[in-house]
Formats: sequence, structure tokens, C-alpha cells
Amino acid sequence: MREQPKYQLPKKAQTVWRLYGLIQTIIIALLVGGVIFLVVTFDWPQWIMWIAIAFVVLSIIFSIAVFPSVRWRIWRYEVREQEIEIQSGLFVVKRTLIPMVRVQHVDTEQGPILKKYTLANISISSAATVHTIPMLKVEEADLLRTKISELARVAEDDV
Repeated sequence: MREQPKYQLPKKAQTVWRLYGLIQTIIIALLVGGVIFLVVTFDWPQWIMWIAIAFVVLSIIFSIAVFPSVRWRIWRYEVREQEIEIQSGLFVVKRTLIPMVRVQHVDTEQGPILKKYTLANISISSAATVHTIPMLKVEEADLLRTKISELARVAEDDV
């Protein structure tokens, strides 16, 4: 088996994933608040409330504390002359090779949270699907987008 790809995402990616986990947990907590209201108002069994609260606690532990660190350790990428390799996952590590001749176009995306942390995602489109390298520094994302675009053009000319 090949060595894993060289480049890791910036450390800020963990912070952003934690922020996404916090937003997710807040939404879950609001839903759980509704469940608690229903349990108290309609005299439903108490165990429903405790399961809902446990769900919020587990969301805090995993979505904010555990998963961002694990995801950051696993996520890697490398752009080579003939291919792009992406390694991702959480429980199952997935390694994807995208041949340069299959690359149709490359985009960078930046939402408000990524903008605050000066990060951007790169989307690599092929005929079959879109692959994403998330949370790169903006300058790095722009350089990588240009490099992939040039390598894809060269690969297309060779065919």
C-alpha cells in the first residue's frame, strides 16, 4: 500500500469542526428542550427526558471534543502530477485517487464561518462526482486550485 498523502489540514480546521459541532449541539438542545416541555406538560414517562438529555451530553462529548480531533488527524491530501489523493474519514478511513485527466473544473468555496478563520474549501469536479478538500488556508486553496487547473490542462493535452 502507498504511503498516506503528505499534507494535513491546518490546525484551525479542528476549531471550525468544533464550531460546527457546537451549532449542531445547540440545535439538538433546542429540540430536547421541546421534548422536556412535552414530558412535563403531558406527563409523559421521565425516561424519555433522560434519554434526550443524554443525547445532548453525547453530542457535546463527540461532536465538539472527540470527532474534530480524530477527523483532523485522518484528513490528508496530496496533489501529484498525474493524480490527486484524498484521505478522509472518521471511523472508516477512505482514500480516493482522482486522475488529472478526469478533472473537469476546480472551485474554491468560503462561507461566513470559514471566512472568519481565513479558510476555504476546494471542490474538484469530475464527470462522476465532486470531491472536496476542506478548510485550507485561503492562500493555499487559491494556489492549489491554480496548480490543479494547470495540471489538469496538461493531462488533457497529453491524451
